[in-house]
Amino acid sequence: MSQTLKYIQALQRLKQGDLGLLRTHSSKGLDESVDAFDLFAGLWWPLRQKSQFAPRREVAWLVSKLYAACPLAHIAGNLFAQQLARCQPHEEKARRRFLQHFDLVLRTPLRKLEPDMQWGLNRIRERKGSLDWVKLTDDLSYWERQSTRRQWAEQFVHFNTGETDAN
Repeated sequence: MSQTLKYIQALQRLKQGDLGLLRTHSSKGLDESVDAFDLFAGLWWPLRQKSQFAPRREVAWLVSKLYAACPLAHIAGNLFAQQLARCQPHEEKARRRFLQHFDLVLRTPLRKLEPDMQWGLNRIRERKGSLDWVKLTDDLSYWERQSTRRQWAEQFVHFNTGETDAN
């Protein structure tokens, strides 16, 4: 079992109060609260001690806040870009804004990505969607690579054209 999957499973086991604490730290740094730091360290540090392949701290912190804000069910294979593509509005003007927002997600650096990811997760939640949190975490671990963002764009476009083999 991957360290990333273990991390996601630890997030899924959090109680509502712990998720609430993480939600209150939306758009905040890890060093802004002792309680949030302690909660996060209890989730992440045991995995990091066992393996260098645990998600990077910055990514794990972001994913913990995203999960707390929008705890979608974890379903392997439900890729963020494909799930988001399902949420596009039909009205042309709204669709154009939606596509612009997705494009913004692809251009945003990791340190500023949280609000745009919350936007996307909320769209997916509105459609009763689910998400592969492990793949999302792994993708965010390599967000600085252009190839990761290009892959998301391809997944989004391939979903729209009916092609589903773009994993």
